[in-house]
Amino acid sequence: MIILVAALGLAYALDQMGRNDAPQTPDRADSSRIIQTVGGRELAIPQTWFRTAQDTREGFVQQVDLKFALNFERTKSATLIDVTLLPLTRARASSALLDTVYVHQFQGALLQTVPGLVGKTLKQADGYAGEVVWYDALESRPFVAKCSTAPTPARPSRCVRTVHLSSGLAAIVSFNEAALTHWREFDSQMAPWLEQIGAL
Repeated sequence: MIILVAALGLAYALDQMGRNDAPQTPDRADSSRIIQTVGGRELAIPQTWFRTAQDTREGFVQQVDLKFALNFERTKSATLIDVTLLPLTRARASSALLDTVYVHQFQGALLQTVPGLVGKTLKQADGYAGEVVWYDALESRPFVAKCSTAPTPARPSRCVRTVHLSSGLAAIVSFNEAALTHWREFDSQMAPWLEQIGAL
């Protein structure tokens, strides 16, 4: 839970670190491999996928911080997202948090500005100020993302979503709020990237 509450703030901080470190664009054709083991799972990761150069040391790590470039339909360029892989026990899935945590913090009317999703504002308490949870109300295991207003108007609002993978890892995914319109494509677009490194 602590990881999820802090995730949006970390997303902004890591985004700024990435800008300062000028990382390469993630490329699935990159043949280089950095071997890292997280949660007992060995991953072989192309060097261009790492969020910063400091993340590329080989061996056992607590988490893996990556960038993916997703090609959503009807977009002219790839959408960059941040993906942190860590042991399953260290992060609860957003779909589980919807019923156990978020629903008790909802306030106000439903928001329906993202096609296929409904949004609910969270109470301005417990660190949730300025945050909205977007979810698919029709599925038993829904898409759920928590979005936070950017700290300055010059920065895009960011969203975070945590999913549990069949490999025993969790993926904390953070992305610009504008990408929410492609929510139905997230899992299918992420799958080839995760499978390529052995995370699925």
